[in-house]
Amino acid sequence: MAQKPFHDLSFDDFDEVDNPRPEFSEFDDVVERAISRRGFLSGIVTVGAATFLTGTALGTGTVQAANRFGFDPVKANSLDDITVPQGFNWHVAMKWGDELFSDSIALDEESRGDASSQEKAFGDNNDGMSLFSKDGRNIFVVNNEYVNRSIIFGNRETGLPETDDDVRKGMMGHGVTVAEIAQTNGKWRIVRGSEFNRRITPATRVEISGPAAGHDLMKTSADATGTVALGTWNNCGNGETPWGTYLACEENFNGYFSASNDGFEQTADQKRYGLKNKDWGYAWAQVDDRFDLSKEPNEPHRAGYVVEIDPFDPGSVPKKRTALGRFKHENAEVVLASNGQVIVYMGDDERGEFIYRFVSKGKFSVAGDNADLLDEGTLYAAKFNDDQTGEWLPLTPETTGMGSLAEICIRTRVAGSAVGATTMDRPEWVASNPNKAEVYCALTNNKNRGIKANAGGDATPASGPNPRPANKYGQIVRWVPKDGDHASDFFTWDLFVLAGNPAVHGSTDPNAGSRNVTTANMFNSPDGISFDDNGFLWIQTDGKYSNEGAFEGQGNNQMLVGDTETGQIERFLVGPKECEVTGCTWSADRRTMFVGIQHPGEKGDSSWPDGGKSIPKSAVIAIQRDDGGLMG
Repeated sequence: MAQKPFHDLSFDDFDEVDNPRPEFSEFDDVVERAISRRGFLSGIVTVGAATFLTGTALGTGTVQAANRFGFDPVKANSLDDITVPQGFNWHVAMKWGDELFSDSIALDEESRGDASSQEKAFGDNNDGMSLFSKDGRNIFVVNNEYVNRSIIFGNRETGLPETDDDVRKGMMGHGVTVAEIAQTNGKWRIVRGSEFNRRITPATRVEISGPAAGHDLMKTSADATGTVALGTWNNCGNGETPWGTYLACEENFNGYFSASNDGFEQTADQKRYGLKNKDWGYAWAQVDDRFDLSKEPNEPHRAGYVVEIDPFDPGSVPKKRTALGRFKHENAEVVLASNGQVIVYMGDDERGEFIYRFVSKGKFSVAGDNADLLDEGTLYAAKFNDDQTGEWLPLTPETTGMGSLAEICIRTRVAGSAVGATTMDRPEWVASNPNKAEVYCALTNNKNRGIKANAGGDATPASGPNPRPANKYGQIVRWVPKDGDHASDFFTWDLFVLAGNPAVHGSTDPNAGSRNVTTANMFNSPDGISFDDNGFLWIQTDGKYSNEGAFEGQGNNQMLVGDTETGQIERFLVGPKECEVTGCTWSADRRTMFVGIQHPGEKGDSSWPDGGKSIPKSAVIAIQRDDGGLMG
């Protein structure tokens, strides 16, 4: 079979082209362990794994308890529209191309704009988001993860950038959008020309802070100090700090680098991070040598971090907090330990990579200076034991055998492998319950589970929180820190849900899902997760929307809500065709929920949200109750 062009591959498949993972030789043993009573039916799913394979209905007091969510669930569908329950309404609050500044130019659908117009407009493919409110002003911050090449370059026959300005236009569609929003007649809109509005793009000056700042691996011909980078891109999930700043998380940074020297051979570290001699069709090296591996081999070391942004100071310089490690960050969930230390939970979204935790050295103070709390502390990787216990393994020069803390912060994946952390099924968003000390992580899927090692050669047996080989549906793992203290090095864990398809798979097949998954609420590939003030867990999906085969009956990607006390899960929203549902935040009065709709029509079959012959556009929608009640 002919290899697909790089620009037609998903981010995850791109990483495996020309760098296949080694296969296990004992696959049958792995499968047997995964579905055995000892390996799978040992009670790992809180809502009743011991009876999962029998299909027994959950009893009173579990997921059959009365619906506490306050809405009638919606059915799965494949419409090119937003579906929400009766009694709710939605509108587009902002979308790709919306003008930010007084001199911004409206998006021209024929030309798709140029670099100058895109730099002054809402970026493409919005993802993680937060709303900050102060003195009656509402500042919305949202990641613009990447651009839909076939759409933004849809004026070109190739669907790819063909001129230098095309390349720069694509670059300007990436990064972060900061915009003041206001509500008029019940509708939220961007306040055009607000002094708070700004775009942070791959060309924006960004400071490098923390242990890796100034290290030799961070130095380039343009920055001999190794302390100043240009820009941020492919920001996926996000986080918020107790001191009111936004955390943008760099994920698939590798797909933007290429090598003009065809004979360039990647190092072992570059291969571990998925760097290739070909990029993913963006052609950034065409206009900027820093994206040419054969010219600037250190430049990739300056990407893959958490970037801290002050939403209320448009003149502030974002900072890459290297102490939080370098990997494909999904989001950054910030909580406070019992003693005031800042804890940041993070997932590395790649098959067989790890879950991390950062514990600050300093402590948060309401009246103190917290500006650099994320620059000094200890990074850990998680080990999940099969007996439902776990521990955080510190990543230090002593435990990893690596030369310095700076090196650990740059080569974090290698450090995680060195201490024997548990390989996971693509750790996506992490969310902490606001009402108790427990943490959840969406493990979206992993076709290589039990079949291939990860990029570092670490085994990926089907066991523990990753119990199914060739996992196509995903699951959500939950852990509780010892004594309710997030700074503790020990925890216990279980699974909140195993996604699946009980309409396709028999009741004795693990792929049917856990007992809180039914034909009425089934889904695949949990991705974004967020808690509301009530302690309900909102689950967003980024999976297969073919509605065929193993995914028959699941329809478009969706948003569900889970009751973590009972295990009940209900479907709240279905997105338009070919989209991902991602990113969630609330207004200060909790009467509006903002939800992200990313890459509708990524394969050409959508005109959402404008309809007709319009090109599809990623957007943030605002959802409200018809009666004006609280949204969470």
